[in-house]
Amino acid sequence: MEPSEASGQRDTQALLSTTQEMELRRRDYHVERPLLNQKQLEELGRWSSVTGTHQWRTWLQCSHARARALLLQYLPVLAWLPRYPVRDWLLGDLLSGLSVAIMQLPQGLAYALLAGLPPVFGLYSSFYPVFIYFLFGTSRHISVGTFAVMSVMVGSVTESLAPDEDFLQDLNSTVNETARDAARVQLASALSVLVGLFQVGLGLVHFGFVVTYLSEPLVHGYTTAASVQVFISQLKYVFGLQLSSRSGPLSIIYTLLEVCWKLPQSVVGTMVTALVAGVVLVVVKLLNDKLQQHLPLPIPGELLTLIGATGISYGVGLKHRFGVDVVGDIPAGLIPPVAPNSQLFAKLVGNAFAIAVVGFAIAISLGKIFALRHGYRVDSNQELVALGLSNLIGGVFQCFPVSCSMSRSLVQESTGGNTQVAGAVSSLFILIIIVKLGELFQDLPKAVLAAAIIVNLKGMLMQFTDICSLWKANRMDLLIWLVTFVATILLNLDLGLAAAVAFSLLLVVFRTQLPHYSILGQVPDTDIYRDVAEYSEAREVPGVKVFRSSATVYFANAELYSDTLKQKCGIDVDRLISRKKKLLKKKELKLKRLLKEEKLQRQAAASKGTSVSINANTSIRDIESNNMEGSKAKQVSAGKELEDTAASGQEDAKAPDGSTLKALGLPQPDFHSLVLDLGALSFVDTVCLKSLKNIFRDFREIEVEVYMAACHTPVVTQLEAGHFFDASITKQHLFASVHDAVVFALQHPRSGPVSPVSVTQL
Repeated sequence: MEPSEASGQRDTQALLSTTQEMELRRRDYHVERPLLNQKQLEELGRWSSVTGTHQWRTWLQCSHARARALLLQYLPVLAWLPRYPVRDWLLGDLLSGLSVAIMQLPQGLAYALLAGLPPVFGLYSSFYPVFIYFLFGTSRHISVGTFAVMSVMVGSVTESLAPDEDFLQDLNSTVNETARDAARVQLASALSVLVGLFQVGLGLVHFGFVVTYLSEPLVHGYTTAASVQVFISQLKYVFGLQLSSRSGPLSIIYTLLEVCWKLPQSVVGTMVTALVAGVVLVVVKLLNDKLQQHLPLPIPGELLTLIGATGISYGVGLKHRFGVDVVGDIPAGLIPPVAPNSQLFAKLVGNAFAIAVVGFAIAISLGKIFALRHGYRVDSNQELVALGLSNLIGGVFQCFPVSCSMSRSLVQESTGGNTQVAGAVSSLFILIIIVKLGELFQDLPKAVLAAAIIVNLKGMLMQFTDICSLWKANRMDLLIWLVTFVATILLNLDLGLAAAVAFSLLLVVFRTQLPHYSILGQVPDTDIYRDVAEYSEAREVPGVKVFRSSATVYFANAELYSDTLKQKCGIDVDRLISRKKKLLKKKELKLKRLLKEEKLQRQAAASKGTSVSINANTSIRDIESNNMEGSKAKQVSAGKELEDTAASGQEDAKAPDGSTLKALGLPQPDFHSLVLDLGALSFVDTVCLKSLKNIFRDFREIEVEVYMAACHTPVVTQLEAGHFFDASITKQHLFASVHDAVVFALQHPRSGPVSPVSVTQL
């Protein structure tokens, strides 16, 4: 053997021996400590209740530092703008802002149609809120402005409160569009102000966590249903149809049926225009996806389509020659601020709250995605304030409620945007269009805007693939997705959202009502306890039952917890207690009857003895007297026998073992101790307290001692506050771990001593 091979084998053996030694050390590792109940644990750890901090005292402090901190908190632009790296970020933000503005222009015009408003108000909503968010927002990458879901929610409100039927002219039954549009603009601006007030108010009271009640499957199902509603609402522009205004439950179904019914009335020129525009937009998007790595900026397909369609419409005369509906008058310049009509608030309050929550949910979800990707933090409460101020101030300037757009946000990030300077640049570009260039789009066909909206729905409609992924991952989440989708389609956007949230919360309650209950056994040679039904090697400790619930115990599942516990223990506890009470009652009644008969016998014997002494005169009477004395002796002996039986009954009743299950001839449980693993408890309510006390009472009635284990400190504090501990239930019945409780139960059995071998084996 060569020296190199020999040395290699020695190294291998040394490595193996080291590995084996480490493995042996791991096997021999053990911990020795005394058993600890809750009282001993508190003494050992020197537990003391945490004093509550009065946050309001900090809020009311007045100092220069506090004022500066508040200013930077609520006006974040003052914190990051002075440190803005101009050389590194300015060029990227300029290019990004220009790219977003190119998308913002057609989307603003198109989404205004979704909201049931003249297109110019989509431009207003693409300017004011974006600039406000630049000042107050904390996300660096989201693009605030018009969004399809928000627009269709606004459209459902404006079309329901200001339908076309309310503005019919008497002479020719045509709609007075000027009056209708003015009424809808007033409704949309009042709605925007109310949405802003809700969002600002919730943000100031730090209520940003409200969005946590909108789970991801719920949001995806809701936005998918909203995209379907957007698609159906745009069919009238694609086919050039005049449809009735509908709102409320099943309105989208009726709209689809009406579209199908009126298809023979479609305008061919409008259909061709929409088809050509849609094909061009799809081709440009495919080119952008294919050439993404080779293009510095994506091809502005929507802007080019709008410019081309406007030029063709103006040159060919699509409106007059082919009956294609166009955008119409777009006034140049900004409009003065107008105070909202507060009388409309009562009609809009429900829809405003739903729009406020949905808009914030969409914005904060996108904001957190980009923040995680780029390593910064988004303040959810400040985001709520920023969106609220955007909608509040925007409503004063005749804007409708806005949120952020996923497509524009992705473009803003991918084209080099680093801060909301990109948003400010895009808003300034929109301002130029509003002031100077807006009137050039008067001949733009509405069918082109409808085609742009439908093509942009691709991302949200692709969420139908969530059904397959959720079916494999979590079917409860799939159920939430489907219920949200169906409810939103059938009940409309506002009622659908309320129904979806209610169903989601009820499903959570339902899942806590039916948790997984298990009897735990000890894994050999460890202090670990697992479900004996799942772990074949886990063994129940003889004489001790360990019961665990996977959810907290509260009013909705406390009764089920108690019933399942009694069922899992393998004995009908309630029936055993009932039989015990009946036997004890029967024994008590028998004792009372014996005492009563004894009393009657004594009274009878005393009265007959008196009559004999009076009538003892003749010989016959003497004989009768002898007979009477014989019967009296028998009666006295019978009385003594009854007295002895009653006395023995009294002694049995007074004896400590007189009422035991064994003495009564009842079956005894095959365990003497019950350990409740309460590690899953997160809070305690009054129903839980009563249920736990009843468990102690019932199992002690059948001679089983009850212990609790693994309670968290806040739960113990709540138990104390609820006066759970008393003379019969103390902290000595509460242990730090399940193993401590099991060992203590074996060392102190209720029904007698236990073999020390069983304790040693643990």
